[in-house]
Amino acid sequence: MQKIRSRTLSKKSVFPISSRMFLLRLFSRLPLPVLYLFSDVLYLLARYIIRYRKKVIDENLKFAFPEKSEKERKDIRNKFYRNFTDAFFAETFKMLTISEKELKRRFHVVNQELVDAPVLGGKSSLMMAGHIFNWEMAILGVASNTQVMAETVYLKLNNAFFNKMMLEIRTRLGGVMTEKKDFRKSMIQMRKNPRIVHLAADQRPPVSETRYQREFLNRPALFFEGGEFMAKKMELPVFFGTITKIKRGHYKFEFSNLASPPYADHAPHSITDEFCKRLEQNIRAQPDLYLWSHKRWKL
Repeated sequence: MQKIRSRTLSKKSVFPISSRMFLLRLFSRLPLPVLYLFSDVLYLLARYIIRYRKKVIDENLKFAFPEKSEKERKDIRNKFYRNFTDAFFAETFKMLTISEKELKRRFHVVNQELVDAPVLGGKSSLMMAGHIFNWEMAILGVASNTQVMAETVYLKLNNAFFNKMMLEIRTRLGGVMTEKKDFRKSMIQMRKNPRIVHLAADQRPPVSETRYQREFLNRPALFFEGGEFMAKKMELPVFFGTITKIKRGHYKFEFSNLASPPYADHAPHSITDEFCKRLEQNIRAQPDLYLWSHKRWKL
């Protein structure tokens, strides 16, 4: 028994997380065009061999775009595979070591001053966006461009290695990450220490949590309303982040006002409804950028 246990421990310690992170940092120092060559291989595997979540993607696209032909939806799916492998492989790994200069050249943030202004005046700003590629670059891009503290609320990944990797990527240019379960404590400090709070507001909440159901891309979907609750409770301005892909490896992230206090005359769910409207507009403008492989509509 002792021999088996010691052998198991030695296998686990062959590649500790720190060693794997070191190797990934070396890999990420390759130029992005070289990393895209690896992404090209993964794209071919995802599209032709693995056919990654093809049924889920096709079902989601069929409901979202009933007016499009089967060929048009297939084109969206194939472009999605390209964006998926580029974003999750080449671009994510590159962000481990990307310089601020290269990041700003590749990810252009527009109207950052709109979101910074309330914070500089002593009140927090809420920023709501969806899972449109490349949202991970948006976290780094805002941290690099803002004059104030930028906090992102996230859900912890089950895999310890990938959770550590994503935390390192998201915080390396000054951004602050707060796990969702710890955010209530962070909220208490918001009046004393104003900041930008970044919410990925299209995540599917678990059934056990308070949620709001509404139509989204032609199907009923559940939404967290933490952003709406915070904004109306604390009278905070809300901004929407629109992501546009200019070309491979180049994006624009543009802030616009979504809602402003006072909210006394606002209808229930007004902020969430407006967020959904803006997100649908962003998706329809470039549908291959949305995360169609996610089981978003599972109630």
